[in-house]
Amino acid sequence: MEQIKYDFTVDNLGPCTVPSPIELSREHGNYRATYVKDTSFVRNQVNVFADDPADANDMTNLMEKAGPREKIYFNPAHVTAGICTCGGLCPGLNDVIRAVVRCLWNRYGVRRIKGIQFGYKGFFQDQGFDSIDLNPANVDEIHKIGGSFLGTSRGGGDRTGEIVDSIERMGINVMFIIGGDGTQRGALDIGNEIERRGLKVAVVGIPKTVDNDLQFIDRSFGFETAVQQATKAVNSCHMEAQSQINGIGLLKLMGRESGFIATAAAIASHEANFCLIPEVPFEMDGPNGFLAHLEERLHRRGHAVIVVAEGAGQDLLAATNQTDASGNKKLADIGTFIKDRITDYFKEKKTHINLKYIDPSYEVRAAVTTANDSIYCERLGNNAVHAAMAGKTKIVIGLVHDKYVHIPISMATLKRNIVDPESSLWRDCLDATLQPVYMVNNINTVTEKLRQAASEANTKALERLEKVTKMKK
Repeated sequence: MEQIKYDFTVDNLGPCTVPSPIELSREHGNYRATYVKDTSFVRNQVNVFADDPADANDMTNLMEKAGPREKIYFNPAHVTAGICTCGGLCPGLNDVIRAVVRCLWNRYGVRRIKGIQFGYKGFFQDQGFDSIDLNPANVDEIHKIGGSFLGTSRGGGDRTGEIVDSIERMGINVMFIIGGDGTQRGALDIGNEIERRGLKVAVVGIPKTVDNDLQFIDRSFGFETAVQQATKAVNSCHMEAQSQINGIGLLKLMGRESGFIATAAAIASHEANFCLIPEVPFEMDGPNGFLAHLEERLHRRGHAVIVVAEGAGQDLLAATNQTDASGNKKLADIGTFIKDRITDYFKEKKTHINLKYIDPSYEVRAAVTTANDSIYCERLGNNAVHAAMAGKTKIVIGLVHDKYVHIPISMATLKRNIVDPESSLWRDCLDATLQPVYMVNNINTVTEKLRQAASEANTKALERLEKVTKMKK
């Protein structure tokens, strides 16, 4: 496959000439936090191989560090900021909103902060949603509840011209967009349209994807909370299963194209016996199919717990050929499919089972963050503000190798982050579940499917990269 060559160069609105109102140190050693310079970077590739001495020290491998700059682009007195949350719910949305508002207000003295209601649809006059004036007082307690204080919706990001019209009309010159892969692609289009019109508006994304499927970043906010909630559900499944004769607990978790939540919950719970994810093909029937291994597990231990990501096994089901408002392919229901197949399989064998099926997806999405996730949200929000005030635009804030960095949206959205079947993470999941490495009857089938999926993902990424490169020229 052709190698993808990334470019982490950050777009800036112009020179930073305004002294920052945040008083920090210019040097180390005086027990005070320092400013971050634009010449400070974090390497994307940090693994070292003895037989490959190449170590790129250019913008194909270097990511600009996030943090407060000594000189900023915007005069805070002239700033009107906007914030919106898009897509599905995710733990931590309110924590991020609160952090952005408080940093703008308390650290930079920005007094005009508009909350755009219900995602991109809040920009459209025909929807009738007024913006909300935000300040530390009305966001102070919102981190204690789940959901989004501003509301959210899917779709609308393709109405780029109308969104930028609204941004102009409201006088917004610093726009924070909180959302996942599709939302951030919309944010990039908005940034490009703003640039085409010659406007000086910073567009900064804060990546929100509970599936943890945005590439480069260590984890997305809300993921840790989702795993904790999912782990509780796995434990409940196990309690039900082991209390019954041939008890089976089946749990469907979020994960459209990436099985990180299912994988992490299976490892964290220590109770899952099977973990089915989109990245690893499996078959239901045959001597080495899933049902045969489930039957063997019941004979051996008398109960079983199955964790399945919503996007797993889609090749086993009839495609819906539909998309949602965000343009995502609507998935067939793998949970009910597996439930029905298990029931029919053991009924035909005249084997008594007691099957409990749980789908806690919306409960997981609406949860209040864990302490660690809340810290992460606070720091993401703060760094987003520092970036925007310094005139950085068309970027997302991410945590890479435990350092906060600026990542161009065009690079972050080239392709999705997935669980690598050859990775140590999936190896550890196999160790935790003790499930077979392959649950197919022909290993060549698996190899070919994985190769084809990787090739398709790479091709799409290269097409997007080519499009980005052309736009820059």
